[in-house]
Amino acid sequence: MCHIRPERPADLPAVEALFDRTFGPDRRRKTSYRYRDGLPPLKDLCFVAERGGRLVGAVRFWPVRLDRRPALLLGPLAILPELHGQGIGRRLVRHALVCAREQGWRLVFLVGDPPYYRRFGFRPVPPGIIMPGEDPARLLWRRLGPGGMPRRGVVRRADGRLPALACTSQEPRMAAGGAP
Repeated sequence: MCHIRPERPADLPAVEALFDRTFGPDRRRKTSYRYRDGLPPLKDLCFVAERGGRLVGAVRFWPVRLDRRPALLLGPLAILPELHGQGIGRRLVRHALVCAREQGWRLVFLVGDPPYYRRFGFRPVPPGIIMPGEDPARLLWRRLGPGGMPRRGVVRRADGRLPALACTSQEPRMAAGGAP
């Protein structure tokens, strides 16, 4: 069994090593990191899983916006590869989503594997919502409380800016005409 607790400053080296091991040392080149550059994760929504005193999993959330609406960006989520399939990721995500809802957050985005995240209520975003630079097939969202879901919008950094991106197939379309 594992124990879930808030991430502490002393965990940082182990969490970063886990993310590097899971996603590779080039993980910071991913587009989703451009939405996080220069911003700290939300301290109250960063959790780790421990088993026998050993850090075995971690999840973080970052603030973003859907146009002017505050939202969260879930990720990264990482579990030691040798412990995949044991429910650690499931427990971390469920715990983190409950805490986010209790803190008043209402909208969560992530870039990830649709079949994995479907179990947590995440669905593909509608075509009117974009996150420039990200693969629309991997952009998922979930509402954490009552209310309708927006049908159009652009996911932005928490400061309202769009991140600087390497050239993508979406960029020319975005520059020429805005949202599709």
